[in-house]
Formats: sequence, structure tokens, C-alpha cells
Amino acid sequence: MQPRLCISFLSALTLAFSCGAAAQTPGDAGQYVPGTMQARLAACTACHGEQGRAASDGYYPRIAGKPQEYLYNQLLNFRDGRRQYRPMNVLLQPLPDAYLRDIAAYFAGLHPPYPAPARSRTDAAQLDRGRGLVLHGDPARGLPACAACHGADLAGAAPAIPGLLGLPRDYIGAQIGSWQQGLRRAAAPDCMADVARKLVPEDIAAVSAWLAAQPVPASYIPAAPGAVALPVACGSQPAGARP
Repeated sequence: MQPRLCISFLSALTLAFSCGAAAQTPGDAGQYVPGTMQARLAACTACHGEQGRAASDGYYPRIAGKPQEYLYNQLLNFRDGRRQYRPMNVLLQPLPDAYLRDIAAYFAGLHPPYPAPARSRTDAAQLDRGRGLVLHGDPARGLPACAACHGADLAGAAPAIPGLLGLPRDYIGAQIGSWQQGLRRAAAPDCMADVARKLVPEDIAAVSAWLAAQPVPASYIPAAPGAVALPVACGSQPAGARP
């Protein structure tokens, strides 16, 4: 579904989200009962794909299996305007915290298999540059490796650090650009914004291409809290989760 169609679809479904919980079954003629988990998730899977696996258009990300607190933080950020994407802002604006927690918990508990990565048309030199930045960073520029925060296997860590594999190249590049331009923000200190501002366009293209080209291991789940020693302070990752 294209973004313009999503706006209309999601805006319409928002009307159902102010209802309380009801029976967990679809209604007549395939219509979902307002307030049920199915009704909530229909808005999500319309763009993010079945079970939150990701859509095939190369932009909407997979949300299945992401750390629960990360998903919750992003829902809050969209709702409260710290992260800008109009369909999500409109959809989430009327929803209470507890409602968002339910959605985050549901998708965090899903672990459907990942598809094989799309064939990369990026040249070897650019992929090598991306690999170096992801795994080693660039100390001369004060640029930490992606793996330093997202884990050696890039699977992320509970409660709030997401994995980086299995995401479309265009989505990864767009999100780094959003950090740079202030369209995406997080709790201070906003470590991702600081990292993103140190990247030049060639870095972004290389990192996005390399990450998107990597296969996802069969067992790919976030590490336990405290398993990753962050090299910088991040407001989205509670202090108690940092060793």
C-alpha cells in the first residue's frame, strides 16, 4: 500500500481506536470489532505487512520481534511529535499509553522467519565501506561502530535497542536522514542524532546497502538487558540496562 493510501486507511481506523476492549474476534462480513486487538493491528499490518514482517515496497520496516520498549518508545515518539511521519502521527495522536503498550508487547512477541535479503547492486568498494563503519566505526571522526550499541550480531538489546538486519535499504537511509534533519528525535541524550550528524551521504549509502544485504540468522533476537556496554549515553536505554 502506498503512503497516500495508508493515510486514508489509517485515519479511518483511528475512529475505532477510542473504543474499549471487546471480544477478540472479527465481526460480520470480515469487519473487525472496534477496540479488539485485531482492529488495532489491522492499522499496523496494512503498511508493515502480515504479522509486522515488513511490506514489499522497500520502505515500511519490519516491527515483529523488535524489543518491546523500543516499539513503545517509537509509538510514543510518533504520537507526541518527536518523530515525524504524518500517517503515524495522525493514527496515534488519540491513543493512550496503555493502548500503545499492548501493541508494542504484541509485535515484540512475534518472531516469524525473515526472507532472504534482496540482491544488492551496490559495488564491492561501497559495501566494504559500509561493513567497516557498521563493525568498526571511524575513531578518527569520533564515530562509534553500529555494532558497539546494537550488538556484535546487530540484533539489538532489550529493553530498547533495535536490531538492524532485515530492514530495507531505503528505510535505513531515510531514518538516518531523519535523525540528521531533526524529523526523528528521542529522549536526551539523543545518541542516534549525535551519530547521524557525523555521517556524510556516502557513509549513509554504504551503511544502508551493507546492512540490507546481510542475511538474518535463524535465531535473531535482542540480547538481554545489560549485555551490551554502550560506548555513549543514550536516553532511550534506561541507565539500569547499561552495565
